[in-house]
Amino acid sequence: MDTTHNVIIIGSGPAGLTAAIYNARAELHPLVIAGLEPGGQLMTTSVIENFPGFPDGIEGPVLMQNMIAQAEKFDAKLVYENVVSVDFNQKPYKIKTPGNEYLTKSVIISVGSKPRRLDLESEAKYWGKGVSTCAICDAAFYKGKVVAVIGGGDSAMEEANTITKFAKKVYLIHRKNEFKASKIMQDKTFTNPKIEVIWNTVVNEIVGDMVVTGLTLFNNQTNTESELKVDGMFLAIGHIPSTEIFKDQIELDEVGYIKTPDGVHTSIEGVFVAGEVADPSYRQVITASGMGCKAALEAERYLSHLL
Repeated sequence: MDTTHNVIIIGSGPAGLTAAIYNARAELHPLVIAGLEPGGQLMTTSVIENFPGFPDGIEGPVLMQNMIAQAEKFDAKLVYENVVSVDFNQKPYKIKTPGNEYLTKSVIISVGSKPRRLDLESEAKYWGKGVSTCAICDAAFYKGKVVAVIGGGDSAMEEANTITKFAKKVYLIHRKNEFKASKIMQDKTFTNPKIEVIWNTVVNEIVGDMVVTGLTLFNNQTNTESELKVDGMFLAIGHIPSTEIFKDQIELDEVGYIKTPDGVHTSIEGVFVAGEVADPSYRQVITASGMGCKAALEAERYLSHLL
């Protein structure tokens, strides 16, 4: 409590750890409040093939462990606690965890977002084993196979069309009888010969044997169940930004993402943002890392004016 840190980074995904590496190399001695489950969503990701520098791909957990080691090499300190509240109303800013209260001159928020799930036990069982939320990341694994996409918005249309570059067949499953996606995205989907829409249907169960082999579907109009053989399932039903603790402290949009005029600055001086918590569009490892770099540089510039 007596120590006022130069910068505290909340979150330990690729955005937060990239920020930590940059700030540590600038000798700002950043404190990273990494959470009880550090590494973010990549800790449940298998092979990442689109992160530069790894022609053979790299396992998500390995990449995160490498980033942690690199940050610590330059004297970033990680504490494995969850933040329960923040106070940005006065300086130095206060950040509370269940066991500690930290003071800091600046903050980088990189808490990420979580994909909405179906809340099925089988969904958790096959997560990363045929259940995914990122076509750009995983579509190439389904070359010549059959895949289902769940959702009815622009994201679902984008996922389905992306996957058709690899899969031989894509079922687009939607719980209603019409999409909420933009007309241009719907037109693109309806004219894609590899995509078949299944209306008024939800997934009751994910079936598999080590990996996904099929889905149990329920039609909410006919009240009937059916089985659908697929090799994988992609969820595209939205993301939930992890911003509950910031809602009374910083400006958020109507969904809960942190508002930022330039992808870095927030409504509070000295509080910066990086990664998916301010990015509902791209949600890639490389874009998160890039935002972490920018946030770290802006924090360094901000701190230089305080000295």
